[in-house]
Amino acid sequence: MRIAKSALIDPNKNGLYGTAAVALSFFVFAYSSKFGQVSILAYYAMWFPLVVVDYRRVLGNYTRYLWIFAFGILAVLSSFWSDAMSVTMRASIQYLTHIVCALIAMRVISITTLTRGALIGIVLVLLYSLLFGLYLFDALDGTVSFVGAFSSKNQLGFFASLGVIFAVSSVLVLRQRDILWLGVAGVAGLISAYCLLASQSATSVITTVAVVALIIGFMPMGMLSPANRKMIFLALVGVGALLVVASLQFGLLDAVLGIFGKDSTLTGRTYLWQQGIEAAKDAPILGVGYQGFWVVGFFDAERLWDDFFITTRSGFHFHNTYIETVVENGFVGLILLLILLYGTLLGHLRSILVKKNDPQGLVLFALCALFVVRSFVEIDVTYPYQVGTFLLYYAAGKLTLPRRAPARAGLLSQVEMRPVAGP
Repeated sequence: MRIAKSALIDPNKNGLYGTAAVALSFFVFAYSSKFGQVSILAYYAMWFPLVVVDYRRVLGNYTRYLWIFAFGILAVLSSFWSDAMSVTMRASIQYLTHIVCALIAMRVISITTLTRGALIGIVLVLLYSLLFGLYLFDALDGTVSFVGAFSSKNQLGFFASLGVIFAVSSVLVLRQRDILWLGVAGVAGLISAYCLLASQSATSVITTVAVVALIIGFMPMGMLSPANRKMIFLALVGVGALLVVASLQFGLLDAVLGIFGKDSTLTGRTYLWQQGIEAAKDAPILGVGYQGFWVVGFFDAERLWDDFFITTRSGFHFHNTYIETVVENGFVGLILLLILLYGTLLGHLRSILVKKNDPQGLVLFALCALFVVRSFVEIDVTYPYQVGTFLLYYAAGKLTLPRRAPARAGLLSQVEMRPVAGP
């Protein structure tokens, strides 16, 4: 049986394949540590073969992506000065190929297909955790939390956060009206909300509420002129800054953290950040090498694992994207990551403030806002085979595509341009 190229690489016609590919990818991102190399190969098998179908259309012109690849390239180069060269080389190549897969997906997957695949994938991920998951005792804060099939409640909470956000985006932003996908969004939203509460992850709950409020708040602004949108947005930013200052001044933040059983040290994170800052002083320009700090046998890593009762000697970090990046890739790496993360955030913000109707921009801006807020207490976008990394590079790549003027309101054709055929 011969399969038409469009069924695989045309964003307007490959809904079935694209949904399946995204769903499988999300499942791999969640549980690749459990299913091993077979799951990683299945992930690559969903994206790399599309290059053979039509390499020009699937890859495009990579000179446009230099700012997107810059951090990944530095990660590979850091192998040459890393004390754990083999660890850094392997991890950085995995990261770079992961970026390529995300950019392939960006070229061939529409925002609607991404959302549908994400909903199905997250439902599968959370159902697996509900069926085979467990509760773990946290020795630091003395609580017992549901971690599902993950090793941390924060990982479970992150997928649950994405489930809520994609469900809200599907119904309110992309305005799905198909009864099947409304049902999928409803199921995904309910399961995600339950897992979000069960995980007791303060980071995930607070950021999810904030991002959903952001989405709802931006929707009415689409009816205003671009000038009025910008003015209102700046006013809201000012009010938000005042609220943050007030919450810090009058102890509101501590009260919110207290609801989740946390204190002002964020369960030892402030001590961990201080240790990361001290470690960064050893190689502040280029760092110790990508993933070259948390290595078995290295004194500082072993000491911190012992301090935080990490017996597995894996899956631990400084719980701050910026500190982790400076330690591993120095201030050069931090600058490149800031260009990627905040450049993508601001690029989609500009799109929704300037364009009359941009559902894709709003969904991707909301996701980037989630990553930015979480970046101060988690690490979601600098590791290979992570859902946050995949979505960030997908969002960044969308900024490089040409866009058509909308023909009719409410249709997907308004918000996306089919990838150009030439390089």
